[in-house]
Amino acid sequence: MWGNMHTKTPLHIRVIVALVALIAPYNVVGTDPTSPRTQEFVVTAYYSPKPGQCCYVRGGLVADKVLNGEGHTAADGTAVYPGMLAAPPAYGFGTRVNLPGIGTLTVHDRGGAIQELDGGAHRLDIWVGEGEEGLARALAFGVQRVTGRVYPVGSRQPHNDFDLARLPSPQQRLVPFGVQTENLLALSPALGDRTLSASILQDHLRNAGYFSRNSSGHFGQETREALAAFLQDYSIDEPSDRLTERTAAFLLAATKRRGEDLPIRGDVAQGSEGQSVSSAQRILRFLGYYNGRTDGAYSLALLQSILRFQQDHGLVGTALDPGAGRIGPLTRASLERSWNRALIAQRAEKYLAVREVEKVMDRRGTAIDTFLAVGHAGPRVRLLQHLLVERGYFPGEKINGNFGALTEQAVLQYQIARGIVRGAGDVGAGSVGPETLRTLQREELSEAYRVVRAQGWKAL
Repeated sequence: MWGNMHTKTPLHIRVIVALVALIAPYNVVGTDPTSPRTQEFVVTAYYSPKPGQCCYVRGGLVADKVLNGEGHTAADGTAVYPGMLAAPPAYGFGTRVNLPGIGTLTVHDRGGAIQELDGGAHRLDIWVGEGEEGLARALAFGVQRVTGRVYPVGSRQPHNDFDLARLPSPQQRLVPFGVQTENLLALSPALGDRTLSASILQDHLRNAGYFSRNSSGHFGQETREALAAFLQDYSIDEPSDRLTERTAAFLLAATKRRGEDLPIRGDVAQGSEGQSVSSAQRILRFLGYYNGRTDGAYSLALLQSILRFQQDHGLVGTALDPGAGRIGPLTRASLERSWNRALIAQRAEKYLAVREVEKVMDRRGTAIDTFLAVGHAGPRVRLLQHLLVERGYFPGEKINGNFGALTEQAVLQYQIARGIVRGAGDVGAGSVGPETLRTLQREELSEAYRVVRAQGWKAL
């Protein structure tokens, strides 16, 4: 039947059909640039680095910004938001991509490594947050191969559908990148954070006797209350909803002095043995109450200094009160608190001075702040080579800014000498990873601080 119909089709209809047949191949589904299509993707995640992180995937803030971008605005001017996509240049801004199990996301950004790959897959990068939480989420996301659906600009696009809560942000993923985990003053956890830095803060609060729970990494109300109690006890005028450098310095100093007992054994009164009396004289002089000789003699000057301390701390009213001018259990406990707090304040000021040296070095670019390995080149490698020359592991005339076999061998020898690795077969041998970077930074900071102490800030 269909054959008979075809033989009787008018000529003008057959001409139209022939023309359509010629044109149709250029308009089939999938070739129209506004038609949705299926595409294979290799998907990763990126984040916005912030100052004060414990961990950076490349060792430091500047290096992570080079990898991830400045972290506030996408290539098309859109402010970053969870689920924003970086895609190859062939994907117009506003293109939407549905990735099963992840969501529907919109292209706003580009990236040097975000290209079409050999084999037909295309690269995509998803913005998953900022700071330590974002980094942990990006590390946990890893590299995923997904078959997705592309909806170009001009097509009928589905709505955005992405929930950051679907992606875990496990703190333990940050541990291998922890350069600053031992440097409390470099961290800046704040109320509401769920980060490794918040966990480190909780550790210090617990060690100082202010936090009784296990460290969860959640800077919630309990952590805030513990921090507020510490600030009140040490008369520190700092906020309790975040960790400041000054608070960190006092907290670190308090942790170091935890459990230090007053070096006075027994009571101090007329007839007390000389060692306890000498200790009392030294402590009261340190606290500003005694200016006599340290001779172990219970003199009128010592009695009066003890009395002034007792009166200042509400322990007695006059010289006629019981225990006035003598050190018994209550006065000894009060002296111990005052002594420890004065020593903590003194040590905290030192930590703050060291931190200031560290910041000056960062501003001047004299501190190594990134992981390095064979194949890297540039100013940071040159700085590394200078540091290795100073320590006797690299020949000064070979400094060239290229991380090759000679630099690798020098780093290995440095690592072995510092106990970081045992030999070339160990993980990280010959490259500057977290522990090696942390050790180099600590040594450089200690040397710079000694120079400042001896010669002043201009010497730095």
